[in-house]
Amino acid sequence: MPNIDNTNPSVISPSQDEDEIDLGELLGLLVDGKWLIILVTFAVLSLGIAKAFLDKPVYKSDVMLQINEKSQTMAVMEPLTDILKSNMPVMAEIELIKSRMVLGEAIKNLGLDIVAKPKYFPLVGEAISRRFQQRTQDDAVSNPLLWQSHYAWGGEAIQVDTFTIPAAWEDKEFILQAGEQGYFQLIYDDEVILEGEVGQLVSQQLANDPQQTVAIFVSLLKSRPDTQFSVIRKSLNQAINELKQNLTVAEKGKSTGILELTLESYTRDSAVQVLDEIANIYVRQNVEQKSAESQKTLGFLEEQLPVLKEQLEAATNVLNDYRNRKGSVNLDLETQNILKGLVENRTQTTLLQQKRDELRQKYTESHPNVIAIDRQISRLRGQMQSDDNMVKTLPETQQVIMRLAGDVQVSSSLYTTLLNNAQTLRVAKAGTVGDVRIIDYAVLPDKPIKPKKILIIGVAFIMGLFLGIVAVFLRKFLHRGVEDPNVIEKQLNIPVYATVPHSKGQEKLNAKHSKEGNFKGRLSTLLALENKEDLAIESLRSLRTTMHFAMLEAKNNIILITGPSPGIGKTFVSANLATVMADAGKKVLLIDGDMRKGTIHSLLGVGRENGLSEIILQTITVKDSIREIPLANFDFIPTGAIPPNPSELLLHERFGAFLEDASENYDLVIVDSPPVLAVTDSAIIGRLTSAAFMVVKAGAHPIQELEQCKKRLIQTGINIKGIIFNDVPESSSRYGYGYGKYVYQYDYKKSTSSKS
Repeated sequence: MPNIDNTNPSVISPSQDEDEIDLGELLGLLVDGKWLIILVTFAVLSLGIAKAFLDKPVYKSDVMLQINEKSQTMAVMEPLTDILKSNMPVMAEIELIKSRMVLGEAIKNLGLDIVAKPKYFPLVGEAISRRFQQRTQDDAVSNPLLWQSHYAWGGEAIQVDTFTIPAAWEDKEFILQAGEQGYFQLIYDDEVILEGEVGQLVSQQLANDPQQTVAIFVSLLKSRPDTQFSVIRKSLNQAINELKQNLTVAEKGKSTGILELTLESYTRDSAVQVLDEIANIYVRQNVEQKSAESQKTLGFLEEQLPVLKEQLEAATNVLNDYRNRKGSVNLDLETQNILKGLVENRTQTTLLQQKRDELRQKYTESHPNVIAIDRQISRLRGQMQSDDNMVKTLPETQQVIMRLAGDVQVSSSLYTTLLNNAQTLRVAKAGTVGDVRIIDYAVLPDKPIKPKKILIIGVAFIMGLFLGIVAVFLRKFLHRGVEDPNVIEKQLNIPVYATVPHSKGQEKLNAKHSKEGNFKGRLSTLLALENKEDLAIESLRSLRTTMHFAMLEAKNNIILITGPSPGIGKTFVSANLATVMADAGKKVLLIDGDMRKGTIHSLLGVGRENGLSEIILQTITVKDSIREIPLANFDFIPTGAIPPNPSELLLHERFGAFLEDASENYDLVIVDSPPVLAVTDSAIIGRLTSAAFMVVKAGAHPIQELEQCKKRLIQTGINIKGIIFNDVPESSSRYGYGYGKYVYQYDYKKSTSSKS
């Protein structure tokens, strides 16, 4: 149950700590700032819709490659080509595809380093051009819009095959302006560089540097005369970087060896053409790499074959000469076995030595393959040393025959082996197949992948809503206006007599007043007459009751209604409070004391003339200035003609005499005065009243402003009786007269009240 404050039965004290976050208060803040949230959301949503429909469409195409783990060399070549086989990781293949070697060649082949396109009107020109091309199927060119003839508006086309410029001008924009019958001008920095005709190569030496030449070949130019095109020759690095940003290479799955190449482009044909070119270049270079490795090995063998052939012929001649001199010598079976082993070991040693020499062209001495071959050679040399020791036990003639025969057999074996390998490599080179093959070529995409209109609009809506909420809280943070009457009571030590909630009924009356006009005598904007059950009017009735007891010991029956600044609702409070007081049977006089910008007469539907200023000047009598308001049952005196010196008029003794006379003839005199901080009129009027009530608009005044207002009134001897807290947001005082956690609810239909 809530804790009831017994000192004020109409107020319920909060049971929770005021420092805790009040979700209801936050929700009320958002409700109060709903129009700001709607405005920000609408603005951001409009930008999102514009972006969704103005962004240039982006198309995406893909190519699929397969990376084989082994090259497809014939099985017969596997023993010889172990060092040539490539088990290159897939990541290495991906980096090779994105290398300058591949992308640079593709750019040169397709001319991607030359960018030529029409110049469109900023922001919307390109979208208008696309719309025109969608509606028009023929080769028509759109007429210029907005009298901007040099912009392209749809149907224009250009193709530049050759564009040569100095390196210093790369990545800079040139303007190509179309002329009559295929003629054009090339402009750089507002200077015509050269003139030419479509279909002809045009070149021109630079006047300031004859060594430099500008050349251009335009193969296609379709446009109206005076239409301008942007032509840029990109540097190779810039073109490669831009292509690399739009190119994606990734492996599909894990360890599948399948690569997917995707490319985003503003045109469908370009996406397909560039992707196919990149794939073909990479496959061709992969095959050329394998062929180059085979050619390198074949070259090494062809260098060794003539040397081995000479060694074989020399060894054969020496053996034949020795046999002729010594006669035929037959070797026994044991000696033949020794010779056979010696020949095999020497042959293997020589082959391994050749393989080592080939490896050393790629690797260092510490490479594992080189170390393994060195160990094999060392082992074979040990066996050869053992065979040599056995040969030394044979007769001298047999030793010589065996040595010479061994040389012949070793040379013959080596020559035959290398000759066969060379022939095999020639066959393999002719049928070389790379490690990469193209599985799927690129196809024309059906629809653009960007912009995703629904997603953009949805994100824009959410972002706008978020920014709107942030704007509400930021406005709340920056605007340090007091929104809690308890703060005013604690800081100023002045009681809050009433909290007047914001009235939607008054908004409707104001709108009706503005639409239909305010006719004299018609009270179309006085809420106390149009809707007596409005919460704002009921709060003024509560103020009436409080004022009755507060005025019991007052020196007179004159009260002052003032406030810190303009636009806080003083006129609304004064006029409706007079009506409420008159309903209670009081004889009330309402005086508009704001002789600068008083507007009560407009609210009551009467004129300004013959009012307070004329009374003080004694140009009319008091009786002639009084306006009877029959429906509201009170009298009213307007400001009269706006004088040049309101403060001096109010200081005149005739003004005091007028108030004394009015106090004797009426039960209550209400004076609506100008703002305290703006002028001194309120201080002058307040000295003649018994009580002053300061109207404060919720959330409109920093506490320092209210303190300054109080200080000025007290310095002039004015008794500040209380504060009227006006225009409290509905979310802060819903269906009641309290504020925040203090609410007093009424059920007007049942005419009963209940505390909550």
